[in-house]
Amino acid sequence: MFSHVMIGTNDLDRAKTFYDAVLGALDIPPAMVDRHRIFYRTKTGVFSVSLPIDGEPATCANGGTIGFACATTDQADAWHAAGVANGGTSIEDPPGVREGGMGKMYLAYLRDPDGNKICALHRMG
Repeated sequence: MFSHVMIGTNDLDRAKTFYDAVLGALDIPPAMVDRHRIFYRTKTGVFSVSLPIDGEPATCANGGTIGFACATTDQADAWHAAGVANGGTSIEDPPGVREGGMGKMYLAYLRDPDGNKICALHRMG
C-alpha cells in the first residue's frame, strides 16, 4: 500500500545518528544521504527523514505513530534500547506484550529526538 514514509527533522545529523542505530537493530543498513534528506531502503518500502523544504521548523504529528516490524521480541527490545541510547525517549508502557482486537503483539514505543512517535511491533503467534 505504501511506497514510503517521510517525517521531518530539525537536525539531520542527529536524526541520522538516531535512526541508523534504531533501524540498525532491525538489520537495516545506515541511511543514504541526499542533500537535506536521509533514506532507508528495504524490499518492503522506504523510510525517510527530511529537513522541511519550506524552511519552516519540523513538527511531529499529534496522534500519529510509525510502526516498524520486528522479527522477534528480542529485536524489538534491541530497537528500543538503541533508541534510548541515541537520544530517544521511552514512552507509554515499558516494552511488552499487549492483547487486543488485533491479537497478541509485543510493542515498544519511543519518541525520536524531534518528538515523532515510533513503535517496534512483533506479532505473536
